[in-house]
Amino acid sequence: MSSAGRLADSGLDIYQDGNIIRGRKVCIPDLFVGPEDLDEIPDEEGLGVDATRVPLVAEIVSPGKEAHRWDHIRKRRWYAQAGIPVYVVIDDFDDEGTGTVFSAPDPEKGTYATKTTVGYGTSVVIPDVPPRASRSAWS
Repeated sequence: MSSAGRLADSGLDIYQDGNIIRGRKVCIPDLFVGPEDLDEIPDEEGLGVDATRVPLVAEIVSPGKEAHRWDHIRKRRWYAQAGIPVYVVIDDFDDEGTGTVFSAPDPEKGTYATKTTVGYGTSVVIPDVPPRASRSAWS
C-alpha cells in the first residue's frame, strides 16, 4: 500500500493500492482514508485493512459500461454493506464529468441514504466522519 498524502492534523492519511477486506471478500479502491498507521486496522488474516474501520473510499470510473456498473452499483453496494461512511465516485464519462458523494450507509440494505452528484467545477461537501479507531465505536 502506498500513502498518497496526509490529511493535516487529523491522524488520517490517504492511501492507494490497498486491500479493503470484508469477510472473505476484497475490494481495491483507487483511494481510501485510514489512520496514519494502518497496523491499527488490520483484517483478521493480515492481508489488508478491515473495511468496517475505513471512513472513506473513492473510485475513479474507467471507460466502458462494465466499469460504470462496477463502480456505481457493485462497489457502492459492497462499501455500504461494509458500513463505510463515505463513498466518492469520480466519473469522467458521465455527461461532462461528475463527482458523486454517497453517505449514511445502511449495511443491511447495502445502500446509502444520501447521494449528492455535481458536475465538474462545482463544489461538494464531503461529510465529516470521525476516524474509525475501534470496532466497538462503530458497532
